Amino acid sequence: MQEKGTISIHTENIFPIIKKFLYSDHEIFLRELVSNAVDATQKLKKLASFGEYKGEVGNPKITVSIDETAKTITISDQGLGMTADEIKKYINQIAFSGATEFIEKYKDKGDEKQIIGHFGLGFYSAFMVSANVEINTLSHQEGAQSAHWICDGSTEFEISEGTKKERGTDIILHIAEDSVEFLDKFRLETILTKYCKFLPVEIEFDGNVINNTHPLWTKAPSELKDEDYKAFYKELYPYSEDPLFWIHLNVDYPFNLTGILYFPKLKADFEVQKNKIQLYSRQVFITDEVKDVVPEFLMLMHGVLDSPDIPLNVSRSFLQADSNVKKINSHITKKVADKLAELNNNDPKGFEEKWNDINVFVKYGMLSDDKFYEKAKDFCLVKNTKGESFTLDKYKEHIKANQTDKNENIVALYTSDKGKQDLYIQSAENKGYDVLEMTAIIDSHFIGMLEQKMEKFSLKRVDSETLEKIIDKDIKLESILTADQQTKVKEVFEKAIDNKKMTVALEAMSLEELPVSITLPEFMRRMKDMSALNGGGMSFMGAMPEIYNVVVNSNHPVVQKILNETSDETQKKIAKQVYDLAMLSQGMLTGKDLTDFIRRSVEMSVN
Repeated sequence: MQEKGTISIHTENIFPIIKKFLYSDHEIFLRELVSNAVDATQKLKKLASFGEYKGEVGNPKITVSIDETAKTITISDQGLGMTADEIKKYINQIAFSGATEFIEKYKDKGDEKQIIGHFGLGFYSAFMVSANVEINTLSHQEGAQSAHWICDGSTEFEISEGTKKERGTDIILHIAEDSVEFLDKFRLETILTKYCKFLPVEIEFDGNVINNTHPLWTKAPSELKDEDYKAFYKELYPYSEDPLFWIHLNVDYPFNLTGILYFPKLKADFEVQKNKIQLYSRQVFITDEVKDVVPEFLMLMHGVLDSPDIPLNVSRSFLQADSNVKKINSHITKKVADKLAELNNNDPKGFEEKWNDINVFVKYGMLSDDKFYEKAKDFCLVKNTKGESFTLDKYKEHIKANQTDKNENIVALYTSDKGKQDLYIQSAENKGYDVLEMTAIIDSHFIGMLEQKMEKFSLKRVDSETLEKIIDKDIKLESILTADQQTKVKEVFEKAIDNKKMTVALEAMSLEELPVSITLPEFMRRMKDMSALNGGGMSFMGAMPEIYNVVVNSNHPVVQKILNETSDETQKKIAKQVYDLAMLSQGMLTGKDLTDFIRRSVEMSVN
């Protein structure tokens, strides 16, 4: 028996488009053909479970093999197989999906989600790498004849009686000259590991089974222990430290979603750790570009998601905009928030220990998602310089009595660099004030958000003004200087500093305070920090000069010493020295100015 015919195509010249442009990455051919083989195997198991196949199913597997001499790759399954008529129906009529028809026929009899095939075009990805393709197949149907199909990538095919003796299908790819890279065993094994590592039917290559047919996310959480989750994490990321904790997703309404998301220990270079969440559709790897499925603030998480309901384009290469994607995105956000709240409620101390590793997740989430903020504000922690941690509401209560200003606003002090700002921290703590550590890269944005969300509450960096101005309690100290003396001192400092970016002002402070403090107004410092965080992209900061405040403590003995000196040069030298000390305390004294300060200090110490 021999028959010739023409493949049925409803749109002229569609075949070259499918062959050349449907799949942007040629390695996808292996994913599609192995997925089809899994389909055929799963269908056979279904029919047997329905009692519609009486033969012995056994433990069917899929085999991928290379013949470098013949330049062929063969994908063999022990599934349903096809008759000649089924080949004509499912192969020759492009885009007629066998899986779709099967699901429709048996949708009332079981879990149709086991069937992977969805598009009916995957088979034709074979022609991206093949000069011609053969199918040798024997149907599971009783008395069926083996069939053989061959096509060279044109719209013409040839079908004849085959020689296959056992149920199943062999797809033989005769690799084209421009695709011989795929005849390399290592290359093929890499592709199989990438796309087929968790397929539900055993895949054998080069004598070894390359996949885990029952990955952890397909199991019930009640069956699993912590060790299981950690072991699976090592399977996904062999060289990573153990995760902090994880969330096992298992949803069947209003969409289907399973998976495990891990919170990793973040490193300083956390930017390079993105794209570590793998997206699967019925255990077939699709992509690790999951930005539409997973909220952006959780993109630093690791793990896997599997959903048959995530809409993909026809080549399964890109996610489509869809209401299910938004629902899944929202659900993941909720599950993460619920998990964090549970951890905080059940083990506050353990949660506190994890906070350094997860605070970027939480703060970014609060900034980008109002619903997440509402949940997270109850478990978001802030930590002070003494190492004590508080939730936001508890911290407000902690500082309320001592850090409320004359307008009934609670003012939280913070440091962005505990080492550099130690002088100012000590000054604040000497007054009984508490200082928060806000050192995360995201904190400049987070601080602004807290001020918007929390009533009668503000945050000021501990060196942004003098403490009397930061927490203004309407208590004024009297200056011991006359108006003329104040004018004279201001003139001395302005001449000594000689810098238009430094604005000199006198302020009456206690004797414990330094003679000179240098501050950058809070709003200007925030603009500077945000500009740095955005890569200097805030152009208005480029045009806005940084104006620092040089605050001279008019009650300090050094000021009196300056006034008592008769030599203008000596007055200027003392003023310059205490100004440089203030610059040094802010890490702003460098180069020649630092050298001059050191020499002047030596000179003054011996005189």
